Amino acid sequence: MSTIDALMRSVPVIPVLVVEDASDAVPIAEALVGGGLTALEVTLRTPAALDVIRAMSSVEGAVVGAGTVLNARDLDAAIGAGAKFIVSPGLTAPLTEAAINSGVPYLPGVATAADIMRGLDHGLDRFKFFPAEAAGGLKALKALAAPFGQVRFCPTGGITEATAGEWLPPPPPPCSASAEVGWCPRASPTRRRSDASPRRPRRCAPAARGPVRAAATGRSRRPSPDSGAARGLVRRPAPRRVDPRLTPPGAEPPRRVRGRPPGVAAPP
Repeated sequence: MSTIDALMRSVPVIPVLVVEDASDAVPIAEALVGGGLTALEVTLRTPAALDVIRAMSSVEGAVVGAGTVLNARDLDAAIGAGAKFIVSPGLTAPLTEAAINSGVPYLPGVATAADIMRGLDHGLDRFKFFPAEAAGGLKALKALAAPFGQVRFCPTGGITEATAGEWLPPPPPPCSASAEVGWCPRASPTRRRSDASPRRPRRCAPAARGPVRAAATGRSRRPSPDSGAARGLVRRPAPRRVDPRLTPPGAEPPRRVRGRPPGVAAPP
């Protein structure tokens, strides 16, 4: 990938990987690439991270980058291990200048308008919105994107398989296809231990247009097939009782109808 924009457009989701054993690197990368996720971010959170980047880079079709890059020293180590792109949780001048000088695609993290403006001052217009859920979620992202029409975001932090559909644009879901804001959600970090076997990833789908869900219980408001409303049985209101003492003089008192209690007027 020549630019970070090309990387963001190439996939709808970038898996964030925390791998503790380098022997798991190749099976994980092969499973993800086989499932259509070719951009892989390996976070520098474990001692094995650089070895994992080297091993995953050998998998055909994989574009392996380094995440949790905090300073220029981390940047040099990640590039030396073969990282094709760099992701940072924040935006600092020293790291940004070092990344720009290296020529590697760089995605710094932002959470406020001031962060975005500092990035624009450095000539950047592609950012990681982090931490996405804790920073206000999709509403906050749309509000931040409104004044910065040229900016595109890659949300990260708190996004799970269950909520990824809310962050994806309508199908087809390219990273920068939304009219108001373009984004490419990055899945929450996936930790892989040596005793876990790699599984083929499942693609995330846009949010379903189903029945309205109850906010507290999560149960559907659509009537169940066994309910009276679903079978067309509507409960009729109880008949109104008539007090004989209130009958006007000369009027016929209410008749007692078989099957009806006293004081209940018969239907006309």
